[in-house]
Amino acid sequence: MDFRISAQQREMIASVRDLAQTEFKPRAMRWMDGTFPWENMQKLAAIGVLGMSVPEEYGGLGLPILDTALILEEIAKVDYVTAMAVMGEAGVQTRVIARYAPASIRERILPRVVSGDCMLAICMTEPHAGTDVANYRTNARIAGDRVILKGTKTLISRAPEAGMFVVFTRVDGKPGREGIGCVLLEPGTPGFAVTGTYHTMGGENLHEIQFDDCELPLENLVIREDGFRKLLTAFNTQRCLNPAISLGLAEGAFDEAVTYVRDRTVFNRPIADFQGVRWKLADMFKDIEAGRGILYRACLTAAPFPDPFMAAAAKVFCNEMSVRVTSEAVQLHGGFGFTDEYPVSRLYRGARYGSIGGGATETLRDLIGRKIVGDLDPADGILGLGTF
Repeated sequence: MDFRISAQQREMIASVRDLAQTEFKPRAMRWMDGTFPWENMQKLAAIGVLGMSVPEEYGGLGLPILDTALILEEIAKVDYVTAMAVMGEAGVQTRVIARYAPASIRERILPRVVSGDCMLAICMTEPHAGTDVANYRTNARIAGDRVILKGTKTLISRAPEAGMFVVFTRVDGKPGREGIGCVLLEPGTPGFAVTGTYHTMGGENLHEIQFDDCELPLENLVIREDGFRKLLTAFNTQRCLNPAISLGLAEGAFDEAVTYVRDRTVFNRPIADFQGVRWKLADMFKDIEAGRGILYRACLTAAPFPDPFMAAAAKVFCNEMSVRVTSEAVQLHGGFGFTDEYPVSRLYRGARYGSIGGGATETLRDLIGRKIVGDLDPADGILGLGTF
């Protein structure tokens, strides 16, 4: 297995790293009050980053999932809010439009994603249903050549900024998982409203939105049947991109911690001279490298979507690893780590999101466990070798 990064990937990473370190890092605190980082997004659009998941025929780069993860990792090292905004353009919502929307919508929306003129928002969570997708109450009723959308979605990113909403919903009231489909809705549609805002500990705002009999053309019903399976298949991409942000946050906090313990002196010695501190750094480093290995391996299973078992394992490990590493980085900074003057407190707060969004780690642990119990071959043993 060859995990070496190609020359082309290194060049791409270097471009993003330079932009992130020189421009994003100094102003990262600016976005902590919920302000959307339009300035950063336009700079990323200029070098093609927002078109990572857009097919080349629509002006995008059509990059593999590993390349997308590498870029998100680099941005997350310095700026969680911008990394999350970029994931919105590179994640499920873009791939749903590229794979399932009619040509007329793809041609109109995807070039605007590439240019940074159209932010995308995915609408899944409802006030009473997060992981329990089969319990959705939002419904798209088909009425001739129109679709009437009614319901509420909550904890939605980028709602005031979005140029298109990718809404997973029940279709014609059909119960259970079999009734799940997907519609596309543009802001300004009569009956659509952003009705609430929640400020998060990570810095970004999340929103509640209402669909009050929004009337849409039938072509906007982009997934009508088998929507639950299609949703989960596409969502395995998110389960590689979410942990890429977790990995980047851990790396950023680790870098800050190493710099701090080299410079900070206690009892006339740098605190890096103390064995207990060096052991903390060693544990942080091995955690990061283990996360990198499992995540990159999961990304490389994509054809076109990652293996669900490996993606789940990567997400659980990287989400939890990131909280451990960023927490230790705060500890190594002492009292300064608890202040906003040092980046580690901001990175720690961002890390806490990973295990909640994109599939709770409890749910994914159960998925992994069921796969092991059901599919482990008594002769060949470990599942992982068969999924790569």
